[in-house]
Amino acid sequence: MSANDQTATTTGMDKAKLTLAAGVFLAGVVGFYLLEGQSDLIRVIGMVAIAALAIAIAMTSQPGRNFWAFAREARQELRRVVWPTRQESIQTTLIVLVMVFIVALLLWLMDMFFMWGVGALVRPGG
Repeated sequence: MSANDQTATTTGMDKAKLTLAAGVFLAGVVGFYLLEGQSDLIRVIGMVAIAALAIAIAMTSQPGRNFWAFAREARQELRRVVWPTRQESIQTTLIVLVMVFIVALLLWLMDMFFMWGVGALVRPGG
């Protein structure tokens, strides 16, 4: 068996796993609504269990493992981020609010000027 044949087999198996996971989840959703007469607690616990089973099946596929690796790397990156202090956040927020007010004031003044200019142009005899 060549490397390409093995990749195709793995891809086919991964598709089958993902399809099975989607089917299990869909069956859980259908079951959730079919068991309408049961207690909500039992239905929710059953749905959570079915969802966990579907996720477990999906995680055995290569895309599932790739997603898990991505999530781990993203978490590591979040730990490296230098988050702003409360003081820096407050100062930045105040600067943004002041700038929004200034731009709003300038736009209002420009609007008033243009309204005056258009009024002068369309006014009869003006």
